[in-house]
Amino acid sequence: MKIPVFKNIIYALKIVWQCDKRLLIGYMISGFSANIFALYIQNILFLKVLLGLLDSGSTFESYFRTLLAFFILSVSLMAVTSITNYIISASTKNVLKQLNNRIFTKAIALDVECYENPEFYDKYQRATNVLAWSYYDFVCSAVSSIISSIVSLGLVIGTVSTINPVYLIFLAPVFLVFIIETFKSKLVYKRDLEMTTNNRIKAYTQRTVFLKDFSKDMRTSNIFAVLMKRFKAAIDSNVEILRKYGWRLFVFSTVSSLFSEFIPIIGTYAYAAYQFVYTNALTVSGFSVVLSAINAVRESTMTIARNFDMLVGSALYFQNLREFFEYEPKITSGDKMPDNFESIEFRNVSFKYPSAEKYSLENVSFSINKGETFALVGVNGAGKSTLVKLLLRFYDVSEGEILYNGINIKEYNLDAYRNIFGAVFQDYKNFAISVYENVVCHECSDEEKAVAEKALKQSGIWEKISSLPNGADTVLTREFDKNGIGLSGGENQKVSAARLFAKDFEFAVLDEPSSALDPIAEYKMYENLIEVTKDKTVLYISHRLSSAVLSDRIIVIGGGRVLEEGSHGELMAKDGKYKEMFTLQASSYNKEKGESAND
Repeated sequence: MKIPVFKNIIYALKIVWQCDKRLLIGYMISGFSANIFALYIQNILFLKVLLGLLDSGSTFESYFRTLLAFFILSVSLMAVTSITNYIISASTKNVLKQLNNRIFTKAIALDVECYENPEFYDKYQRATNVLAWSYYDFVCSAVSSIISSIVSLGLVIGTVSTINPVYLIFLAPVFLVFIIETFKSKLVYKRDLEMTTNNRIKAYTQRTVFLKDFSKDMRTSNIFAVLMKRFKAAIDSNVEILRKYGWRLFVFSTVSSLFSEFIPIIGTYAYAAYQFVYTNALTVSGFSVVLSAINAVRESTMTIARNFDMLVGSALYFQNLREFFEYEPKITSGDKMPDNFESIEFRNVSFKYPSAEKYSLENVSFSINKGETFALVGVNGAGKSTLVKLLLRFYDVSEGEILYNGINIKEYNLDAYRNIFGAVFQDYKNFAISVYENVVCHECSDEEKAVAEKALKQSGIWEKISSLPNGADTVLTREFDKNGIGLSGGENQKVSAARLFAKDFEFAVLDEPSSALDPIAEYKMYENLIEVTKDKTVLYISHRLSSAVLSDRIIVIGGGRVLEEGSHGELMAKDGKYKEMFTLQASSYNKEKGESAND
């Protein structure tokens, strides 16, 4: 893939300027005050003026005034540098904050599909490297240093040409360094690109070993050995990649040093010595200035080369950030605001995941009407969760359409449409914020805390939460707060369920809402769910068919197709898949009950 380096440099400067223009301005001032002073004024102009005064036999007064002028200039530039460094430090942090906010905002707008795609994580990791390695800072520093060094180099070359233009011949090879360093930077980027997946595996392993959620399984199984095998394989693969690119990078570095240092130094020193010793065309002061100028040119060109290398490398990484920001979600919002819920219809819906070869759903048709309690049942992998993802527009259908009140759901405003639903998922997640905030999903007022408290009571967890020293203001998990609390799986599910009880919804989606609860807690949960969802539309997704018995209608999914549809009584009478599943599950419950009684 050809990467537009110059375009990325402009993009990087533009985005930094938008975040905090002080960063670029500060680096430009700092670059000019440091490079021009160090590379030209101090090493060339200062030396030439003082040696000229000595050669001309000037008075001590003139010599002293010149020294004083240079001293004042030096102090002034030091003051400017100190001020700009402070500005750079403050603005760097601000740019980091702004870019982080942009990345987080973009991440939340991405399709769910992205989070199920390993390639997305590779791209995301490379994009965040811009922040992790401060490439935005490098770009500003490199651009300012290159511009100021070029100006300084021009001044030095001008000074040398006035002495003898022949010296410029020996300086010509340094300009080949820029071409060499460009190829070198692209090679480094290509190397790092090949290592991305391995680095992601390493990061996952390192993270997993220290996560609480995996600690018990890690210690009661041989999974650690499996992870370490993958970790070692990733490291070994990286070593091979480094070895593959190592010799080429060595060649580039050697040739770069040859053109930037060896040829210019040997050539200019030899010719200067020839002029000074054999032709007497060069005075002592001129010889000193020439040698100082040559060193300044070499240092300047090396500074340009190093910063050009850094600039090209940073620009390559900005390609990833640019692609990340330019990604357009496939799930787009419509303009229509939804009316109160009346019906949902799946009409000849088929769906295939982007990376899959087979359809997960094929020609599925059914409808759910207002006030209806509806159940989706089926074995694992039948397509139940996929139906929910389509209903909530985490994905769009491949074929067919989903109609809300007779209108395709794609036409509705996405946030407004999703706000109709209240959901409790099987793979529930709580966050490292207070219990109150976990329930209402934002910082809450006293009135909202009262709503959250009622919801926590309905979910059956309030007694536990209220007994804590900080009550519902307690932060869940101790990851960020030493006074936080860790809850059991069932307790966490109750907190998650409380979000439903606290929300004003029209349509409840309950995906195994009691999967982590004991029978007593499950019974109480369903009692409260029935009360809260009274006169609401409810969709149950459950392996426990006892909840399906309570439903007005049941759809049996298998192999991505609708196998059966009807009430519990109707399906039991059909002697089909539902009856088979219900009978097996009931016999299992009876067996467990009998064993418990014998005990």
